[in-house]
Amino acid sequence: MLELIIVIITITLAISYSYANGINDAANAIALVVSTRVMSPFAAILMGAGFNLLGAVTGTAVAKTIGKGIIDPSQVNQMTVVASILSAVLWVMIATRKGIPVSVSHSLVASVLGAGLATAGIDAINLTTATKVLLALALSPLFGFFGGYSIMVALYWMVRKSSQSTTEKIFGKLQIIVGAFMAYAHGKNDAQNAMGIMALGWAVYKSQEVSVDLWMQLSAGLAIGVGTALGGWKVIRTLGMRLTKLRPIHGFAAYTAGATVIELASAIGLPVSTTHTATSSVMGVGATKRLSAVRWGLSRDIALAWLVTYPVCFIIAFILSLVLGPIDSILR
Repeated sequence: MLELIIVIITITLAISYSYANGINDAANAIALVVSTRVMSPFAAILMGAGFNLLGAVTGTAVAKTIGKGIIDPSQVNQMTVVASILSAVLWVMIATRKGIPVSVSHSLVASVLGAGLATAGIDAINLTTATKVLLALALSPLFGFFGGYSIMVALYWMVRKSSQSTTEKIFGKLQIIVGAFMAYAHGKNDAQNAMGIMALGWAVYKSQEVSVDLWMQLSAGLAIGVGTALGGWKVIRTLGMRLTKLRPIHGFAAYTAGATVIELASAIGLPVSTTHTATSSVMGVGATKRLSAVRWGLSRDIALAWLVTYPVCFIIAFILSLVLGPIDSILR
């Protein structure tokens, strides 16, 4: 009975994590269509929630990486899973209160590594997969920046003979399309983080192979949608209004670059930071006007938040796993 209670707590924390993801990370998917005024906040929320849910139910590759690729499920216990998700939720909620768009993917991956190491030592870590995941998380901002920069340069050349009013009209509509693509890509990648934790917790509880069920996909997708609807405006303001001044053509370029990077990562089962990718894409687009168009001071603050996420979440999860570990003895 106690084991069932623990797995219910794990699933509840995973849904809370997905909700926090919606407040913090999913806001990235609708920030630009709101800031460039091509959609009202209400319409953008509906679009973001709907396409995040659609993305969540159309893939499981990333969830399987989180659930069984980073640590060996056979060497950990339910308290390891609880420590992992609790650490990530705590850090994301703290960052959200400060309006800083940290990476929930970084938070969870670092937490899983910390909790797994505390529970079973280095042998529990799949070093090959963990290295690939960490590289993907680290390189996503570079791809986002240069993708946004390159697409924006190409668009400037394409519209060089068009009037500003014509450009605004065309790209205002196109930005909505790629905004939906961004929300879909976000759901397909980030919602799977919560699914992976649910799948890991359920597999440990049932002593079975890790598998991702439909109820996990739906609950994670719905939680992200609700989180986007009920919160996230601080992050929207930071990303869409304070980082650099944007028009619809800029939003189109940033969304296209960011969503493409995320979608490609999802296809090969690698969790990447949508925050990293979206923010760096905006910075790349802004840099095409002039370097001073990007508020590098704010960018520095965001980058520092990303950097401290790894050690903070790793240490929190490590400590929580040590503290909660004795409970597993009681369960046995």
